[in-house]
Amino acid sequence: MKLVILDRDGVINYDSASYIKSPDEWKPIPGSLEAIAQLSQAGYHVVIASNQSGIGRGLFEMATLNAIHDKMHHAIGQLGGRIDAVFFCPHAQDGGCNCRKPKPGLLEEIGRRFNVNLRGVPSIGDSLRDLEASAAVGAQPILVLTGKGQKTRQEDGLPPGTVIYADLAEAVESIIK
Repeated sequence: MKLVILDRDGVINYDSASYIKSPDEWKPIPGSLEAIAQLSQAGYHVVIASNQSGIGRGLFEMATLNAIHDKMHHAIGQLGGRIDAVFFCPHAQDGGCNCRKPKPGLLEEIGRRFNVNLRGVPSIGDSLRDLEASAAVGAQPILVLTGKGQKTRQEDGLPPGTVIYADLAEAVESIIK
């Protein structure tokens, strides 16, 4: 099975320090939706793994998160692409869960649900926690320089073998070539 794991905020859509709390605040990064459509059309299953602590902090409800994801699915669908599943951690940072990245629980669950070993699976994010979760399950950590990516590139401790691309479109171009 060809699988790609994507973080959402900062990879697919613009991020916000005050969280994406409504469908109106969800705005795709130029080229990201087309890149997802290219993955779909090339036979890849596209899965999102995203921390969504705004739920645990009480900033928005599940219905709002579902509406944001509906907008995203619709926009990608209009371009001939699809997201096969969205996995998210709703817990606040101090929740102590195993699903909040950089812990690997969210990615492990993806592996279980899709019945696939994640070793070498491209896993694209813009923050160190995305890359650390990817490395913890043996996935290929890929950093994009959108969102927090420029800042992340300056941090010490990028997982060995991390590959860096300007944005999701450039990463996808490399994956499907």
